[in-house]
Amino acid sequence: MSYQTNPSDTSGMPSGIPYIISNEAAERFSFYGMKAALAVFLANYLGVLGGESMSEAKATVYVSFFNSAVYLTPLFGALVADIFFGKYRTIITLSIVYCLGHLALAMMGMAGIVQLWLLAGLGLIAVGAGGIKPCVSAHVGDQFGKNNQQLIPKIFNIFYLSINFGAVVSNLAIPYILKWYGPHWAFGLPGILMAMATVAFWMGRRKFVHIPAHGQAFSRELFSREGLTAIGKLIPLFLFVAVFWCLFDQTANTLVFQAQKMDLKLFNFAFMPEALRQLEVLPSQIQAANPFLILLLIPLFSWWIYPNVEKIIPLSPLRKIGAGLFLMVASFAVISVAQQAIDLGKTPSVWWQLLAYLIFTTAEILISIVCLEFAYTQAPRKMKSFVMSLFLLSVFAGNALTGIINTYIQIPELAFNNEQTHTGYDSIAHTDDDLTLTTNGEIISPVFDQLKQSAAAIQTIYLVKKSLPTSARGSQALGSINDPWGNPLRYTLLSSSSARISSDGPDETHKTQWDLGVVLSASDSNATEQGTWLQREKQRLGLLESFPSGEPTSEPSRPPQLLQNDYYAGGQTKLEGAAYFWFFTKLMLITAIIFVPFSLCYKQKTYLQHQPD
Repeated sequence: MSYQTNPSDTSGMPSGIPYIISNEAAERFSFYGMKAALAVFLANYLGVLGGESMSEAKATVYVSFFNSAVYLTPLFGALVADIFFGKYRTIITLSIVYCLGHLALAMMGMAGIVQLWLLAGLGLIAVGAGGIKPCVSAHVGDQFGKNNQQLIPKIFNIFYLSINFGAVVSNLAIPYILKWYGPHWAFGLPGILMAMATVAFWMGRRKFVHIPAHGQAFSRELFSREGLTAIGKLIPLFLFVAVFWCLFDQTANTLVFQAQKMDLKLFNFAFMPEALRQLEVLPSQIQAANPFLILLLIPLFSWWIYPNVEKIIPLSPLRKIGAGLFLMVASFAVISVAQQAIDLGKTPSVWWQLLAYLIFTTAEILISIVCLEFAYTQAPRKMKSFVMSLFLLSVFAGNALTGIINTYIQIPELAFNNEQTHTGYDSIAHTDDDLTLTTNGEIISPVFDQLKQSAAAIQTIYLVKKSLPTSARGSQALGSINDPWGNPLRYTLLSSSSARISSDGPDETHKTQWDLGVVLSASDSNATEQGTWLQREKQRLGLLESFPSGEPTSEPSRPPQLLQNDYYAGGQTKLEGAAYFWFFTKLMLITAIIFVPFSLCYKQKTYLQHQPD
């Protein structure tokens, strides 16, 4: 069957647009829903399904590298589309791969090895979701000709609205489904929506403009002077934008973990009715604020802010992007200030994060949407998908940078052998510095008695004060306790509900794999999990005691305010708390400043599909 290969002469919206928009909304529901659940799943659910649950830092690395892979494969999808199959066939084929990825994630824990299902699912989604990205966005622009090219900015805004409509629904729904119905439904439902997205796109096949693959013509244009010049100008721009994504995409990992330490009651104000004051969101649901704000802010920017600002100063795409970069600095400064309060043992309101979301969502509108349209218009005709994939590589680079930084700041943890022993710092078995991991999770080491004594001292303070002492007061309380190597133990308040007591270990160097310590936690996981899928599954597997309906899940004999002690050997991070977020704030500020002279030197040249070769 032959399809239309050139845009029509209509001055209105192309007939294939509704199919593209409905496809994008459903596909984005599937992707963002899966991603909203991923970090929490890795940290809390993976161990229940037969794998090993991860620390917050490891989960951040995992999610960052997965997201990075999703934005690396667009290069593959673009080359396949532009050289061999065209955009439509590439999108349909890779959408099926995408659906299989969701199916693999939904199968975790049902049969086979859970880690293989996890890797297979994320790998297939990375190929499918990433491969179609440059094709779909370029396919949108391909529908327009010379008589309706003025509608391109409008359709890219509508396109972005559809993305965020799907995202806001999934970011609210999937974390709730994960908590109460488990990972099979949390990953399965996005797969169903992806299947619906594929069908919606197939139904529009006769309405679309199908731009044929360009074959060798693509290579000639790519390596022509004009093609190389266009790419050479855009790559520095995409590198600046990569730093934006390095910060922005931490909404799916570090900001979720930060939200776990905040007051999640949305309307906890004295003047509010009691019912509203008790309304609480899940930490991973905060991500829904971003697409929700996009839905509100895009019309505001399109119809009011941009027209009014244009009366004062011309708003070129590069000026918008530059403003967005500086706004991103402000947003992470807000996040850093909130984390400082957490480090002091306070429980700041989630509205601190929501304020940051408002600022960096505004930055996203000024950077991501504008850069999406800008990349399309600056790309020569036969290289549209390829250039869009280069733009998406900025997301790959940003997430890779986050993953690399979080990998670097992780301190290796000591690995115990099958006998649960470690030869210690001298690497000689059966000496005084051997370490032993007991069945109840305690690590018997030369400093074990001092750590246990210190934990008991903090426990006493906690029971009297009803709160953990600050870092200064806790350190003062432990001032007379030294480790076997003659150094004082370190006490660090991590949040209102957790603290750490540590020894620098036998190497007498802070923040190395030889650090030995204990994390004290005041939170009762059984209470927070009561009635959830995770609690029911732990009980089924014998990981929790079962109690009659209506009884508390914590042990009846356990004091209600007893601190939980988790011993460790290495495995902490070099950069934590507010210092972590201030690092990224400074990185973004340097990037925004350097961007200014670049934007002043950039020379634009626009290419559209209706223009002759």
